[in-house]
Amino acid sequence: MGQREAVLRLDGQWERIRSGAAQAAPGEAERLLGELIGALREPARTDPECAARLGLRLGDLAARRFAAGDRAGALAAVEEGLRHAQQAAAHAPEYARWYARGLINQGVWLAWPLSDAARLPRYPLGEAAEEGPNAMERAAGERARDLTRAAVEVWAGLDQDDPVNRRGLAQAKVFLGDRLAELGSAADAFAWAVDAEEGFRRLLLASPGPEEALEAEEALDHIGRQLELRLRYLTPASLAGLRADGLLPERLLPQAVVAARIQGEPEEAVAAGLGLEPEQVATMLEVTAWRAVWRVEVRAADGLWARQPAPWQGAAEVRRRTAEEVGTEVVRGFMASPQYPGDAALWRVRVWWHEEGDPAGARFRLVVGPDAPAPTPS
Repeated sequence: MGQREAVLRLDGQWERIRSGAAQAAPGEAERLLGELIGALREPARTDPECAARLGLRLGDLAARRFAAGDRAGALAAVEEGLRHAQQAAAHAPEYARWYARGLINQGVWLAWPLSDAARLPRYPLGEAAEEGPNAMERAAGERARDLTRAAVEVWAGLDQDDPVNRRGLAQAKVFLGDRLAELGSAADAFAWAVDAEEGFRRLLLASPGPEEALEAEEALDHIGRQLELRLRYLTPASLAGLRADGLLPERLLPQAVVAARIQGEPEEAVAAGLGLEPEQVATMLEVTAWRAVWRVEVRAADGLWARQPAPWQGAAEVRRRTAEEVGTEVVRGFMASPQYPGDAALWRVRVWWHEEGDPAGARFRLVVGPDAPAPTPS
């Protein structure tokens, strides 16, 4: 008993350093964390609290390794930590919460190469893909998705009358949406984000304290931005399916209409798919512009693609036009311009929505010249 109490006192000392309530030099903090992890190993074999705390502290070690650029070391530490956390999870709701958070962290670190600095999907998977993750990155992303789904299940199995558990479940759904988006499951990623948004709205309706309310509002702002970005990945069929399932928020209908039209969906089909009147669709398209970004490149003798000067790379706000219509206009203009390299040259045009190199992929792609493939609207 005395050894257990000493270990828990050491854990309390570390927790004060971790939270900032006590100060320690980096080397001293590292030494203390290593000592604590070593001291917890033996009692963790039979004591659920020690097992749960060992899982937490190995998670702390993983976070420090990840921050230092040691992703492999971080993954090894969190993997070991989760074995102890899972062992303890059934013994108390708090231990289950620690386990669920560890699963989410492991998912984030596994999936890191699949997202950019803004934590948006790095690769446009699917038909629009011009490059994609390698086999190891994709396998890590799939494991990250499965771990995060397991975290959602852990949170969902806890008492949902407890606001801590409701908030944890909503947050886990946000992370699951992130993991799905990274793997190209655009519609599922969007649906989970909408589900999470509803969870945070319910938390606000329950009149939480100031700190909890601020967290929920910040989460809603984040999810709102994510939904606007993720909508760009959705096909007209996906948009229609989400609308039918009640998973397409009303505020995003104008952007959904534009998204479908950009991809070449006729206005009548857009209206039918989204359950709108044709007049509503026409009005939304008239008042909601989209930013078309284009680039023309000519292949040089060395095989490299050379960008052409303005106006053959540029951007404009357009309304009621598809990406193919914008791209076709650029093609016609370029062929009539002094920069046109002649019929024997190989050149290409790409049109993006919103930004050049948009991770959602080019909305129109065309390669012109000898042996060039057929036009590829995306």
